Amino acid sequence: MTRRRLADLRTALAGLDSMPGELVREREEVPARFGVSARYAKWAGTPAPPPTGPGPAVLFERVTPSAAGSEARAVLIGLYGTRRRAAALLGSTPAQLPYRLLDAVDSPLPPVRVRKDGEPGRTDLAPDLTALPVPVLTDADAGPYLTLGAVLATDPETGVRNLSIHRMCVQGPDLLSIWMVPGRDLEAAHQAAQRLGRPLQVAIHLGLPPAVLLASCCPASLVPRGVDELAVAGALGGTPVELTSCRTVDAECIAHAEYVLEGELLPGPVPENPRGEAATPEFLGYQGRAHPALPTVRITGITAREGAILQTVSGPGHEQSVLLGFGMEAAVLGRLRRQGAPVAAVHCHTAGGGQLMVVIQWRAKRSAADDEAVRKAAESVLEEFRMAKLVVSVDEDVDLESDADLWWAMTTRLQADRDIAVLPDREGFPLDPTQSTAYSDALSGDGRTAKAHFDCTVPHAHLARFHRPRFTEPQADPSPPAPRRPGGRPPR
Repeated sequence: MTRRRLADLRTALAGLDSMPGELVREREEVPARFGVSARYAKWAGTPAPPPTGPGPAVLFERVTPSAAGSEARAVLIGLYGTRRRAAALLGSTPAQLPYRLLDAVDSPLPPVRVRKDGEPGRTDLAPDLTALPVPVLTDADAGPYLTLGAVLATDPETGVRNLSIHRMCVQGPDLLSIWMVPGRDLEAAHQAAQRLGRPLQVAIHLGLPPAVLLASCCPASLVPRGVDELAVAGALGGTPVELTSCRTVDAECIAHAEYVLEGELLPGPVPENPRGEAATPEFLGYQGRAHPALPTVRITGITAREGAILQTVSGPGHEQSVLLGFGMEAAVLGRLRRQGAPVAAVHCHTAGGGQLMVVIQWRAKRSAADDEAVRKAAESVLEEFRMAKLVVSVDEDVDLESDADLWWAMTTRLQADRDIAVLPDREGFPLDPTQSTAYSDALSGDGRTAKAHFDCTVPHAHLARFHRPRFTEPQADPSPPAPRRPGGRPPR
């Protein structure tokens, strides 16, 4: 797919036509409860449970909601299920995309208000979440979850706009519970609204163009507070994101979103799962634990494009890991470049949810001093990025996109007693079940972890011994052809 301006999700889907086998259309009617996830499971990819592997995006054209009598609607899952496809949607490659993200952060393109004659037609729907085909993954889940709902809100004190994705569970026809990662911009805006004694007006988007969705998944270390994710998305997509006004709340929304859920973010609190302890499967592959008390979003209106597509993600699987990984790669790459480290590329592996396992490719070593420089720079990533648990360092002759090549480097370029560095009891991420005092009494608290650097780079002194031979290509015979006798037969 060539680099192109992608104003909406449908343009991205149409672009997959040039990539055979990347999009499957499922025309058989399936239920939102278990049907979408069960059909898609074989293509979700690790950390989803086996048997599974990376596969195509799937557009289920007829998904029946939970509310009796509701019409079947389209659901898209797996659009970002492989790194190659996700990058291609933006006319890029997995190796190029982190650099493009860095450029977009450095040169943002602010959003614009859409002209009335350019605004896509939208239909007002009843503010009834049960009439939407929101999937349920397992019978232990707290309920239907919006897993790719991008929340747009403006901090009432600072005026800073924020777009971010949060886990939201349908608690009633017009009520969502929302889990906001502590310390992030949406929580700060919510707290600011509470100080002013009023609810925070929000727009929740389902079905966005690739540049917008990818920008919304970037970590704060890449897009710091005060930088508009929509401006980053505009630069990444090559065109400004177009905004319009919500119809029932005083808030902006993205004009070309498939669905916009308008509402007010309230303190709550409500239990995420009144019936049990489970939430929904998390991106690291384990069942999530329900929070006892969460804020809520009261839905005041829903608008949709004609034939709207509800976009979702399967929880554990390649898709969430890919979406989280590219932003993390750009953040690590930018930090190492600012340090002057000889970094060539960064790959946040899907096995670590795109966050916990970071593979760093280093440029060719020029002296023995580079041995120590690589180790120090790699360990700085573990210290500076809370989510990073494992860093694997490799040379430029290793294919970062090949698991077999990574294991080959691990096997033949690492001695455990000298090439593994352990950083004990560091701040980590509690959704990894090993990061708990119940698992390891060496940890000083839950959410802390031992981190490790696996140095699979060849020491400078031994470079000649680790040469990777290339098969020789056949060469044309340089000798001239033998002269031929009259009659056409060559001489004996």
